[in-house]
Amino acid sequence: MKKQTGFTLIELAIVLVIIGLLLGGVLKGQELINSAKVKNMASDFKNVQVFIYGYQDKFKALPGDDAHADAHNAGGIIATTGTVGNGVIQGAWNSTTATATTGDESALFWQHVRLAGLAPGPTAVTDANYYPTNADGGRIGVQSVNGFTTITGMTGSFVVCSDGILGKFAKQLDSTLDDGETSTGSVRAVVSGAPGAGMLSSAVVDANTYTVCMTF
Repeated sequence: MKKQTGFTLIELAIVLVIIGLLLGGVLKGQELINSAKVKNMASDFKNVQVFIYGYQDKFKALPGDDAHADAHNAGGIIATTGTVGNGVIQGAWNSTTATATTGDESALFWQHVRLAGLAPGPTAVTDANYYPTNADGGRIGVQSVNGFTTITGMTGSFVVCSDGILGKFAKQLDSTLDDGETSTGSVRAVVSGAPGAGMLSSAVVDANTYTVCMTF
């Protein structure tokens, strides 16, 4: 009679423990990746404040709204859309109008801070990578609160927005930078492509994408 062979209970237990450790490592690794991504996105918001205040300290003007950008920054383009030098960064935060003939202040903002040595990135407005993106590839932009329509009811002087952010990250960002409620405070979120009132945190769906904006 042929003897039957198989796994012992100890062997099965060892295999299950190994599988558990592998799954735990994968989940922990993903958690670390997500945490790093949120920190990177939070840095994007904070850095814009540094760019604005650093530029003001250096040139006594706002980047994008600088009436002497050509003199302050060799090769700098002076905006032709909006009232230049009035202390307002005009134009939508996600504007892509950055040319010598029809330049929006919000679009030329990036050229000015880069030429001033405050931010990394290409200074040629025709460069394919001119407009900055976040860790998920969504557009980052800035403008003055005056004229801002993406999310209603926000107050402050300036607003920086970051698009294409998953809901689970939007909630973490609000907890990191503000009050943890995406419909109140200085950080709010709205469904990407649907301007209007900020979404309640309970209504933010983890797998959906949002535009997160912060005023200061």
